[in-house]
Amino acid sequence: MKLTPILVGAFTLALAASASAQTITIATVNNGDMIRMQGLSDAFTAETGIELNWVVLEENTLRQNVTTDIATNGGQYDVMTIGTYEVPIWARQDWLVPLDALTSDADYDVDDLLPPIRDGLSVDGKLYAAPFYGESSFIMYRKDLMEKAGLTMPEAPTWEFIGQAARAMTDRANDINGICLRGKAGWGENMAFLTAMSNSFGARWFDENWQPQFNTPEWKNTLDTYLGLMADAGPAGASSNGFNENLTLFQQGKCGMWIDATVAASFVTNPADSTVADQVGFALAPDTGLGKRGNWLWAWSLAIPKSSQQQDAAASFIKWATDKAYLETVAAQDGWANVPPGTRISLYENPEYQAAAPFAEMTMGSIYAADPTHPTVQPVPYVGVQFVAIPEFAGIATNVGQLFSAALAGQMSADDALAQAQDATLRDMTRAGYIK
Repeated sequence: MKLTPILVGAFTLALAASASAQTITIATVNNGDMIRMQGLSDAFTAETGIELNWVVLEENTLRQNVTTDIATNGGQYDVMTIGTYEVPIWARQDWLVPLDALTSDADYDVDDLLPPIRDGLSVDGKLYAAPFYGESSFIMYRKDLMEKAGLTMPEAPTWEFIGQAARAMTDRANDINGICLRGKAGWGENMAFLTAMSNSFGARWFDENWQPQFNTPEWKNTLDTYLGLMADAGPAGASSNGFNENLTLFQQGKCGMWIDATVAASFVTNPADSTVADQVGFALAPDTGLGKRGNWLWAWSLAIPKSSQQQDAAASFIKWATDKAYLETVAAQDGWANVPPGTRISLYENPEYQAAAPFAEMTMGSIYAADPTHPTVQPVPYVGVQFVAIPEFAGIATNVGQLFSAALAGQMSADDALAQAQDATLRDMTRAGYIK
């Protein structure tokens, strides 16, 4: 069949349009800021013509899926939401694409990224992931319940005060728990909280010879304090509660205190979502007087796996989602208090943000106070505040997290959980060659 010139032209244009159409797949976590990003992303597609296929997963599931995909060179995702733990490890394994296009783009302004956050996502001076939001952790509490208990929250409380306050605020008859803490098993769920907490009790994962330390008084004091606090003042079924579950409880007015990620501050103070928005106060993560507070350092970040076949399009999306203009887009729609926090110096210098976000100064202080190179009271051979920056940690800490979650559920004693954690970690570290 002979095509007329008009048909030939139409056919050629159709082929060209088909060839230029791109779709990238983005794996991300089901946290509020990421869900908002997905909702705003039509603007990116309208601007670039790049279609987006979203895979939004619960935190533990996301970690498992993206780790499996990148380790097997699966190529399922073009953009991965990963954290400060994975980025340097995966970059050294040559699994990630360096974000040179961003760092060389004056409009992106990489020097505006907060140094503690940027440094955690860089290897040998190269940025391998762009932070979508950065965080530490602190205390969010109900000012009305604290007043009713006859107590005043210090700006820098001790764990002893937190225990006293949690028990005083508990009113089980009215479904109010004095405190909500992570109990869901996972290296980035309950073990993120418990590792940061243990630092403030003088505990550590390993000594300088990589020997596990769960058989020490410091870890026993940490776990006993946590389990006792949750038994006396925590919610029912706490062993199933992670970040999102505790966020819901707090927003519903069922928690007197919640110690968790600073990023939650905008959610608990948003009257559209939180029934206690006008009663929320903030304080630094607790300590025991040993010089370390129980706060962590983290960034949920966007990275491109080497297996992606759409690397340029993926880089375009990452720039859109993590540059200054995106913060202004969120502010225009939802107000400055709800922009993704903890990534840019200019945000914390912005008078509009300072006025809208009463938690801004304490968030910044907590981020800068966390020291990944000196996370513990005693010397350690690793870096990382709420994690140990070795490839084996994710598997080891998930196993330990399951034991500690079982102890929280009443399925074993604290002593049994610690003994099993010691034995399992010693075995795994010996197999991995750390212990000779």
